[in-house]
Amino acid sequence: MVYSISVQTLITMNKTQLKCLSVFAIFAIIGFGPISPGCLIGMYIVISRPNWFLRLANNLYDKPLVKDLIINNPSKNIRIKCFLCLLTLFIIDIAPVPVTPVIAFIIILSRPRWFYRVIRDVYPDIG
Repeated sequence: MVYSISVQTLITMNKTQLKCLSVFAIFAIIGFGPISPGCLIGMYIVISRPNWFLRLANNLYDKPLVKDLIINNPSKNIRIKCFLCLLTLFIIDIAPVPVTPVIAFIIILSRPRWFYRVIRDVYPDIG
């Protein structure tokens, strides 16, 4: 699937998107080493589910997509799947080209609904 980011999308970015893009730009620069900070932070988020990340996601999406909230998987199953995906990305990021920041850029710019649903599945007791 190819994502295209329009000029209108870049113009209408909110402050949270700009902050997240700048953080992941730094992660892309320091991610050329053997450690992927984005994956490590993601694994921490999936394990401990801090409140600050849910607030960040709500700010990133401007309006929470509560009407689209359908929790199909128990929290533990979705958290295990997310952790394994992040672990796989962490292993792939050992290569000289950081993959995780590029994926994060696409998610931050396009704000897909599926990503917000995954976040809400990781935090099933919220909402």
